[in-house]
Amino acid sequence: MRSLLCSTAIATILVTCPAPALAQSANSDETEALRAEIRELRARLEALESRIGTAPAANSQVAAAGSEAPAITASAAKAKDEKSAGAKIAWKGSPQISEGDKLFKVKGRLQADANNVSIPDSLGDRAGGFSNEMRRIRLGGEGSLGAGFSYKLELELSDNQVDLVDTFVSYKNGGWLVQLGNQNSFQSLDELTGDTSGAFMERAAFTDAFNFERRLGVSVQYATGPLILQGGAFTDDIGALANSSDGVDGGDENNSYGLDGRVVYAPKIGDIQLHLGASGHWRRLGRLALGSTRYRQRPYAHSINTRLIGTSSLNVDTESHYGVEVAVIKGRWWGAAEWHALTADRIAVPSVTFQGAYAELGYFLTDGDARGYKNGIFATNAPAHPMGDGGIGSIQVALRYDYLDLDDADVRGGQQNGYIAALVWSPIQYLRFNVNYALLQYDGAVALPSGKRDYNAQVVGTRFELDF
Repeated sequence: MRSLLCSTAIATILVTCPAPALAQSANSDETEALRAEIRELRARLEALESRIGTAPAANSQVAAAGSEAPAITASAAKAKDEKSAGAKIAWKGSPQISEGDKLFKVKGRLQADANNVSIPDSLGDRAGGFSNEMRRIRLGGEGSLGAGFSYKLELELSDNQVDLVDTFVSYKNGGWLVQLGNQNSFQSLDELTGDTSGAFMERAAFTDAFNFERRLGVSVQYATGPLILQGGAFTDDIGALANSSDGVDGGDENNSYGLDGRVVYAPKIGDIQLHLGASGHWRRLGRLALGSTRYRQRPYAHSINTRLIGTSSLNVDTESHYGVEVAVIKGRWWGAAEWHALTADRIAVPSVTFQGAYAELGYFLTDGDARGYKNGIFATNAPAHPMGDGGIGSIQVALRYDYLDLDDADVRGGQQNGYIAALVWSPIQYLRFNVNYALLQYDGAVALPSGKRDYNAQVVGTRFELDF
């Protein structure tokens, strides 16, 4: 456009030049005059080029000269906007790809345990001594599809078996959240808190003894301010619903189902985060009722298969259980406690009720670190001063009392009083190292050859874990 205008200007100037001056160029005086005119024309041309290149008025006139110019400008602006709104890649422990309201993130988890269990030698059980395992190897992804829809899919290798863990589709609109698929069913604070967010290597004894697990179903949650309401209907876990699971009377024909609900009130009072919760659960076991239900627990270390306390197989028709929760976070300190009771309604014989509880207290030794909390459960915070950035990461210590009672009526499953100490070091975000010590005092445990059922077990546990 600029070249066209310049050419036009030059042609105009040359046309207006006096012809006699060109014809009489042999005359020296006239030649000098012609040179002066050429210098003047050159100055005028340079001034014209300068005005064309910089003056807003000139640009406006050029734009007005043709109706296509605004369309070209708008098209270029649209192309620029589309380019800037393309997919973006960020790093949050793993690649995260986002475009508008759509997102995908790779997720994974790696946990390896090494434990030493001290139990009476006379038991003759291989659980005594050193044991180790890959506790979890998990890989999957999560993302959002737009319009409020999202998903999560995770596969886990544990005990040499591949299981589906969190595997669901979600829809969120304001304070409402609906999830359909394999998911946790709101059992308790300790169960719902992620295993890489807890202060101890293992959850409270009652969560395993009462068979808390993810199950296939639909759930609804509503959150407004400090109040969270959760409820859902569930069948069984995906593994138990396989065709070949549990023999001819189990699998996808086991006909079990249940209802679960939980309410949380979590106000922030100054610099104190308070948590108050309660949950209730009911389940019909269906074909699983025929002598296949047991309530039992390991001596803290998952790397062994021995259960020192537990019931025999029971004919349980329905289960009903309920629990209460309380927790508080203030600066580097936190505390939490729960109590849970489960009633097993047996076929043709009286019901039995079992109980479990824990209380814990923890503290961060490193400045600026605190226990995370989000959506009604504990969460993990990144270290305030990670390694590589002038710090040593976060260090936390915690103590827990862990109680389990599997005795009632004619059922004598045993009792546990556990005293557990934990040290957790997280040098950088996503990476943690754990050292735990547990003293477990049993009453009514598996009998020794002498017939004695009251004795102790001690466990030293270690774990490294990567979670992203």
